[in-house]
Amino acid sequence: MLTARSFIAWPAWDDTLLDAVHYGPDIPTEADLRLLGPIEGKRVLELGCGGGTMTVAMAKQGARVIAVDESGQQVAQARRLADREEVKVELHQGDLAGLAFVRADTVDVAVSIYSLGAVADVDRVFRQVHRVLRPECPLVMSLPHPAFRAMHRTGDPPTLQRSYFDRAPLPWTIGDDSGNDYPLTISDLFSSLTRANFRVDAVLEPEPTHTRHRSTYWTNVMEVVPSTLIVRARKEGI
Repeated sequence: MLTARSFIAWPAWDDTLLDAVHYGPDIPTEADLRLLGPIEGKRVLELGCGGGTMTVAMAKQGARVIAVDESGQQVAQARRLADREEVKVELHQGDLAGLAFVRADTVDVAVSIYSLGAVADVDRVFRQVHRVLRPECPLVMSLPHPAFRAMHRTGDPPTLQRSYFDRAPLPWTIGDDSGNDYPLTISDLFSSLTRANFRVDAVLEPEPTHTRHRSTYWTNVMEVVPSTLIVRARKEGI
């Protein structure tokens, strides 16, 4: 059975998904969704790089990637993966809102794949991302869909395990790491982005891809409830 953290940690340690940016398990990729636009030669900030899978995938497409993660273990894994694939990336360990090392108005695209769900105060992160992005440039993020969070991950038929509106933290432990995930409703996320002076221009709840080869994160619940929420928002103002 999937734990909350095991799903949210995707794709922290999967070094096989280097063909494109993957927003979540068993859903279409950036090759189909085209939310980032061309990234070759662009300065891309990745928030919560995990083991570096998406960091390296973007670098292989010619992006100049700056990636940050709170876990030293994952940053070390990302460095090993970048060395293995012979790409250059800039890696930092630290708070996702601690972006003092990035100058204002210097980032072309910000990306967060399944990392902001583990942040207690996303407002701080959004304010810092707004500072470093160039005007009208996008922040593209994916998170566990709040409706999917509310469901038991196994069972037929699918059943609720908690209220959609329950914002109580979900504790997790993996090896020596532990922490909490912080559920957000879609309206919570929209309000946080608006407060930080972002304009939301895309909200996606992708249906699962139809393939015989499912990931290890697949559950039948994904057939009836979207597992991943994807949002693109653009910086407004200065």
